[in-house]
Amino acid sequence: MAGHGPVPSSCDCFVAMPPHTAAPAVIFAKNADRPRDEVQEIVYVPAATHRPGDKVQCTYLQIEQAERTHAVLLSRPAWLWGAEMGANDCGVCVGNEGVWTREPLGEAEALLGMDLVRLGLERGSSAREALEVITALLERHGQGGSCKEEPVPFVYHNTFLLADRTEAWLLETAGRYWAAQRIRGERARGAPGALGGSRSPPSDPRAPPGTEGSLNISNQLSIGSEITAEHAGLRERARSQGWWSGHGEFSFARAFSLEKEPPRMEAAKARLSAGRELLQRHAGHITEETLMSILRDKASGICVDSEGFHTAGSMVSVLPRDPAVPCVHFLTGTPDPSRSVFKPFVFVAGVKAAPQVRSPSFPQDPARQIPRFRSSVDRRHELYRRHQAALELMEREPERGQRLLGTLQELEQQGLQGMRDLLQGRASPSPQELADLFFDCVEAEMKFYT
Repeated sequence: MAGHGPVPSSCDCFVAMPPHTAAPAVIFAKNADRPRDEVQEIVYVPAATHRPGDKVQCTYLQIEQAERTHAVLLSRPAWLWGAEMGANDCGVCVGNEGVWTREPLGEAEALLGMDLVRLGLERGSSAREALEVITALLERHGQGGSCKEEPVPFVYHNTFLLADRTEAWLLETAGRYWAAQRIRGERARGAPGALGGSRSPPSDPRAPPGTEGSLNISNQLSIGSEITAEHAGLRERARSQGWWSGHGEFSFARAFSLEKEPPRMEAAKARLSAGRELLQRHAGHITEETLMSILRDKASGICVDSEGFHTAGSMVSVLPRDPAVPCVHFLTGTPDPSRSVFKPFVFVAGVKAAPQVRSPSFPQDPARQIPRFRSSVDRRHELYRRHQAALELMEREPERGQRLLGTLQELEQQGLQGMRDLLQGRASPSPQELADLFFDCVEAEMKFYT
């Protein structure tokens, strides 16, 4: 594996479902941990209809465009096309994690895992559909190319957590091979799996702790024998390589995990355990604030703040079971969730653009020129700049910084209360108020930084 300098070594993704949630809703959350100087921007892309034969340019690869794409909200490294995490207007959320497996890494430019996140959101009207989109594109185009804005490539394979209002899926990949596991919630129990290649029923009693009601992933292969769907050639690949005897129980993680895992995957085991413990501690009472507090947990390593890399952006989404109730998505758009504001977004017609969280564009972008990454550009958006100044103040003048942090926490609580009122039917904001919601919250935050 190629690499250079400090590299991102962690990401943590969570999903909680009834009966683990306090309300009848699925809650999705992710921390995106990236190189310290990388900027994460928030991008809203409206739904669109495309002409036959249209192509879409992903980070490196151009592929066939779908006839129709959903509106999506993305939190992404500003230099690439895809996303670390996001949601669409159908109430689907997807996030990815880097892993290293026995399959060789593809340094040739192909689809990034982050491209697959966006493609799944744009083309999938449910978590299951998004999974089908991702696996089909993975099998056709493969995954590969550098995941970092530097001349020396940094490459990994991917796992994905996908959720919608009714169910969630864990998808793990090794090259073009994959296995998927359905995560069971209260109402989802016993529902049939529609994906091809299913070897174990969704109610498989062998499922490990955390697959019933809630689950977290953290840079590990974790799907064992409890496979709901898989690549048609998965088991033959493992057998032909000597990773599985061809007889008895088949475990995806045991077959495809490296015998000696890189330090970043070893370190992830402690975060995985800590995240699982935090979910279990709150089982039956999990809310959006619970997940926010977990994403802010520095003692566990889930919230990263080190010299080489940090938590660059965070997201929490509430996906109510009732389709008449809107989904609410909270995003920071700034590093370090323990000192950032989660701001609410709701999909409605006419969403107001928020240029304060969009990075500048460059006619001669070094990420798009061949050879790539031979120079660097300043991708900081306005909220990022002001937030960085606030973090410096907190370090330089702790007393004043604490007052500012308290003010930001009050602002976040106002947004949370407003969204609780919306979700519980105590408030009915106008469509225009919801269209302006995220923009207004960003503006309010920025005023406290001046």
